[in-house]
Amino acid sequence: MVTRRVVRPLYVVLGLVGFAVAGPAAPALGVPLAGHGHGRGRVGGGSGGRTRPRTSLEGRDVSYPQCGTTLPAAPAFGIVGVNGGVPNGRNPCLGPSSAFPSYAQSELYWAEAASTGAVGGLQPDVSVYLNTADPGNVDGATVIGDWPTSGSTPFGACAAVPVAVHRTVVTVGASSPACAWEYGYAKASQDVKWVSSAGLGIDTQAPLVTVPGAVASFAWWLDVETGNTWQPGPAGSAMNVAVLQGMVAALRTAGATAVGVYSTASQWAQVTGTATASSGPLVGLPDWVPGAASLAGAVANCGLPSFTGGKVVLTQWTGTTGTAGTTDADHHCGPAPSGTAPVVP
Repeated sequence: MVTRRVVRPLYVVLGLVGFAVAGPAAPALGVPLAGHGHGRGRVGGGSGGRTRPRTSLEGRDVSYPQCGTTLPAAPAFGIVGVNGGVPNGRNPCLGPSSAFPSYAQSELYWAEAASTGAVGGLQPDVSVYLNTADPGNVDGATVIGDWPTSGSTPFGACAAVPVAVHRTVVTVGASSPACAWEYGYAKASQDVKWVSSAGLGIDTQAPLVTVPGAVASFAWWLDVETGNTWQPGPAGSAMNVAVLQGMVAALRTAGATAVGVYSTASQWAQVTGTATASSGPLVGLPDWVPGAASLAGAVANCGLPSFTGGKVVLTQWTGTTGTAGTTDADHHCGPAPSGTAPVVP
């Protein structure tokens, strides 16, 4: 995909050289969320207040590659990357930062202020997506510094174990579903804090449009792509599934009511295996499917089978080239508001 450049995760180095989880039913992202999708009709970039005609039913998703550019005007809905391409990095323009100090430079503000709500409440005006990965406790000869060493999980206790690295024995968390679940839970919890902090940073600058602080105000997507680090084999798939289950659990605990997965059937199968994701909180989650080269292709992809056993509710296609470069456009799979039809942005 264009806006989501995949790079190998940069994990913390510790001074060294050279079962299914029960959870609430998945929310339906194709039905109205309270307080969302009523067509605020504002212009992004701090312009506020002006009303735009609802000419497009297509949304846009942006992330750190678009920082500092002019973002697409008046999308039906906006989706923003929380991370900087890896799970433990923050998108520098998610909210105000030292590099992008003004709320008007924030992508979260753009999504809130620019979205028109033209799909009539069937798709949240603002969604966020989270990068995912499973590095395990040691990657090659590098100890993963943020891999947990303790924690109580649905898979039992995450425990510390001795591991030899460069002929040196170090203590790390086990490469187990328990520690993997704890890792996913911690990463999603951090993402929730980053989004909340971004919203607070925006609102303290008294913008024309405020950003809601509640976690339930947004839809949350897990970005599952094979370009990031995942564990191989059946045992690895079980750990990968545990990471994703931990992330879902953290989002639910924080108050998220709409959680889905961005992936393709092929990538999902490579990451989760064919059996280990067949039960638990990943089953039935809504799908957001990339891969189309046009709006027509995105519409057609709405008919693909769901890789989670849920429903394809969003599809992605490569958008037009403008001041923000080539961006990704997103099509809502569902009934259009009365008297409307999909229109290319």
